[in-house]
Amino acid sequence: MNAYPYFPRGTVYVAVVDPGVGSQRRGVAVQFEEGYLVGPDNGLFSGVLSLSKAIAAVELINTNYWRIPQPSSTFHGRDIFAPVGAHLASGVSLEKLGTFIDPDSLVKLPLQPVAITANNITGYIQYIDYFGNIITNISGDLLKNKNWSIIINNQKIKKALTYSEVNQGELVSLIGSHGWLEIAVNGGNAQEKLQVNWSYKVNLLLHDSI
Repeated sequence: MNAYPYFPRGTVYVAVVDPGVGSQRRGVAVQFEEGYLVGPDNGLFSGVLSLSKAIAAVELINTNYWRIPQPSSTFHGRDIFAPVGAHLASGVSLEKLGTFIDPDSLVKLPLQPVAITANNITGYIQYIDYFGNIITNISGDLLKNKNWSIIINNQKIKKALTYSEVNQGELVSLIGSHGWLEIAVNGGNAQEKLQVNWSYKVNLLLHDSI
């Protein structure tokens, strides 16, 4: 979701995070306005499809476009998804790759949507990076020219523009380079400090505009 806006229109994105490889989960290719998504139908594409509607989708059942007709049960990235992506990029049409499916049937991750009132925004943790920075699903676009503080796990966290605006070891909330509201610790790990995980609720209090 964060990477695709930086690629040209028509790009074919092959992504594989696939703990269900070899199971009954579907392999899919999805056409959307900016390009194509190829990978497992397990929610991996939820973020992109929440921002850009799918135009069409197929289940990848045509073995003519796989590396081999009998792929490894544990390496579909190599044997199915990468070859399908290469065929798409070479001009093979979506319809040749498999059977059309309803784009609304694609698996989506069960992250609750953002709720907005006059003085409050409620969001959820959608990602925690390697450094323990907590990335919410609250878009920075909602916070332009606004002042705010965050309540999470009974702690109040103030707004800043950079990590260094607070002392070492202190919590801070800011808009990260990815464009989402982020909670971090200057020189530390916010997840460990707050003891929270994916899908945890984040309450944002809006104050007077700045």
